[in-house]
Amino acid sequence: MVPRLTTALTGPLLDLENTFLDRATAIEQWFRAQWQEHTPPFYCSVDLRNAGFKLAPVDTNLFPGGFNNLNPAFLPLCVQAAMTAIEKICPDAKNLLLIPESHTRNQFYLMNVARLATILDVRIGTLIPEIAAPTKLDLPDGQVLLLEPLVRLDGRLGLEGFDPCAILLNNDLSAGVPEILKDLHEQTVIPPLHAGWHVRRKSRHFAAYDRVAGDFAQAMGIDPWLINPDFAVCGRINFQEREGEECLATNVDAVLTRVRAKYAQYGVKEAPFVIVKADAGTYGMGIMTVRDPKDLADLNRRTRNKMSVIKEGREVSEVIL
Repeated sequence: MVPRLTTALTGPLLDLENTFLDRATAIEQWFRAQWQEHTPPFYCSVDLRNAGFKLAPVDTNLFPGGFNNLNPAFLPLCVQAAMTAIEKICPDAKNLLLIPESHTRNQFYLMNVARLATILDVRIGTLIPEIAAPTKLDLPDGQVLLLEPLVRLDGRLGLEGFDPCAILLNNDLSAGVPEILKDLHEQTVIPPLHAGWHVRRKSRHFAAYDRVAGDFAQAMGIDPWLINPDFAVCGRINFQEREGEECLATNVDAVLTRVRAKYAQYGVKEAPFVIVKADAGTYGMGIMTVRDPKDLADLNRRTRNKMSVIKEGREVSEVIL
């Protein structure tokens, strides 16, 4: 069973869309072959940008927070997919512990957690130290979320009277790995702790995707640029002290030059631009748009402050373009 999406578009399909539709069977076969060689993440979400002439991912989140946006008609498929994924981790599939982010004010995120708990049929443990007893939260959509304090016993993590076979993180570990999650015995943590933003870098992900996109494009007979964002990296950045500006300006100019060449090749009339964002981070923090390298010399204090700090107060020292 495959979900069928509705669309308001009624015009002719663009070349790239036609290519995907014409080669749908070959694409499915390609993916099936890849899954036999590589284990996909338990879950993730991908931000796509569709310019019509080009369709490419610009970010991948290994701790997705948008399950509240799922079409209710697709929930049976979600449950089926979740059961299949859980059985690979816990063959008995008896119990799973979900650990979300430690903020309780973002109602949309909490509705995401509630929807995820419904799909997976799990209990929810919280890292919030103020919650010392099971606590119910009433959500705007009518759902009720039960948060329970975590219990560490004999090298295992669970809840009072609940010993899970695996732990599912919906917490991106931006502030690092809490002590309570370290050195667990015989309990699988999904995603693994090293997938958190305290270790992970977007630039490494894009480098890996660059190889995958190249292989896919070769198999499908298309230009990999059509599905792959150009990117560059600058380390040793300090926006407050204005350090690393030369590296940033040079790389912005290089990316814009390469994009202009591709625009000319495909007859694209739009003006190119570059997105600069923290190489490690989420929640849309530490992001700005640059259309000319000269603009970097005139960043105001507000922009510098915005680019200097991301989630959990972490300072930005590396950026991806």
